[in-house]
Amino acid sequence: MDRKKTHLILFISLILAILLLVVINILTGSVGISVRDIPDILLKGDRSSAEGRIILDIRLPRIIEALFLGGALALSGYMLQTFFLNPIAGPYILGISSGAKLLVAILMVWALKAGFAMNSLMLVAAAFIGSLIATGFVLTVSLRVRSMSILIVCGVMVGYICSAVTELIVAFADDSNIVNLHNWSLGTFSAAGWNEARIYIPIVAAGILAALFMSKTMEAYRFGEEYAESLGISIYGFRVLLIIVSSVLSATVTAFAGPVSFVGIAMPHVAGNLFRSEKPLIIIPASFLLGSAFCLFCDLLARSLFAPSELSISTVTAVFGAPIVISMMIGRRNENV
Repeated sequence: MDRKKTHLILFISLILAILLLVVINILTGSVGISVRDIPDILLKGDRSSAEGRIILDIRLPRIIEALFLGGALALSGYMLQTFFLNPIAGPYILGISSGAKLLVAILMVWALKAGFAMNSLMLVAAAFIGSLIATGFVLTVSLRVRSMSILIVCGVMVGYICSAVTELIVAFADDSNIVNLHNWSLGTFSAAGWNEARIYIPIVAAGILAALFMSKTMEAYRFGEEYAESLGISIYGFRVLLIIVSSVLSATVTAFAGPVSFVGIAMPHVAGNLFRSEKPLIIIPASFLLGSAFCLFCDLLARSLFAPSELSISTVTAVFGAPIVISMMIGRRNENV
C-alpha cells in the first residue's frame, strides 16, 4: 500500500480511537448515563437534568483537558528529543516538569497564605519560568558533558531535587486547601473546568501551529547542524524558538494538571514506530493524537479502577509508559551492538 494512504488510515484510526475514548469517558462514572442522551445534552447544552450537569460541568471539561494537555505533553517531548537529538529526552525525565511544579507550588502556597486570588495565567507564567530555569540548567550541563547518559542522569537529579522541595513545601503548608495542592503535585485532571480551558486551549493550539511551522527546519536539523546551516537556517534562533515552544507546552500541562510522567518520552517513540517515519510533519500530529488518546485512556483508568478513590494520572501513565521507554532503550542498545 502507498505510504501516504497508510498514514491517512492511521490518522483516521487515531481520531476514531479518540472519539471512542471520549464516549467511554462520558459514560463511565458513579452516575450511569445512556448513550442516547449524550447527543441531546451536548448539542443543546442542557443542564436542567443531573446527567446534563455531570456531563457538561464535570466529565466533558476533564476529557477536553486530558485531550489537549496529553497531546501538548507528547508534542513537547518530541520537540525536546529533536533539540537534544536523543529519544530519551522529555520534560519529565530532564526535570523540566519538576522545575515548573516547584515554582507553581511556591506561588500557590504563597497565594493561599496571603489570601491572594491567583488566575490561570499566573500559574502558566510561574510554570514557564520554572521550566526555563530547569531547562537552563540542563542546557548548561549539555555544554559541559558529551555523554547523553550523564545529561539524562543530571536531569533526573534535578527532578528529584525539585520534587523533594515541592513535597516539603506541601508538607509544611497550613491551609485547608492544601489537599488540592497535594493532589495537583501528583498529577491529576480532576480540577478541570471551562475557565481553565479558555486559557490552555489557545496556548496549546499556538504551540501546535508553531511546531508545524518549524517542521521543515526540524527535518533539516535532524541531518546535522552543518546541513541545516547550509540551507540558511539560523541554528541559534531555531534552538531558542524550539526550547521556548516546548517549555511553554510542558509548563501549561504542569500548571493545570501537575507533572505527568512518561507521556513526553513514550508517545513520540510510539508515533515513529507506528507511522514508520521520521518526518516531523508526520510525527508532530501523530505524537499529539497519541498523547491525547493515551491520557484519555490513562485518566479513564485512574478514576474508575478503584472508584470512588482516584489514582494520580502519573501513576497510570508510568505503568504503561515506563515499559515503552525500557523497550526503546533496549532496542537502541541492540542496534548499537
